[in-house]
Amino acid sequence: MKLTGRKIFQGKTEGEALVTKDSISFYGGVDPETGIVVEKGHELEGVDTTNKILVFPSGKGSTVGSYVIYQMAKTGKGPKALVLGDCEAIVAVGTIIAELPCVDQIDVTKIETGMNLIVDGDNGEVEIK
Repeated sequence: MKLTGRKIFQGKTEGEALVTKDSISFYGGVDPETGIVVEKGHELEGVDTTNKILVFPSGKGSTVGSYVIYQMAKTGKGPKALVLGDCEAIVAVGTIIAELPCVDQIDVTKIETGMNLIVDGDNGEVEIK
């Protein structure tokens, strides 16, 4: 099944989906040195995002979150791509400076953790294999 959305940042990658219904704050919500979600009470608290395709409804929080996404990508502790329902400016800037494939305007309720996805940021598409 192919889902069509909007290109936030280019690139194509394939990997395992890690899905949450909760918004994510990268600043204070994800440890940039480990890639683990540390936000208390978050659905993914304690889960490692490294090398996953992170699927979530939207970002939240401080503009510093953009630099956390960048730091995670540069140290190899970040997700392979981001797929969102609504990509606000904080996440968009983070994916751009980190050169991380990102697509939004996707119905994230159609994706489940463990599914194999192909994210095509060049065309704004997410394929569920």
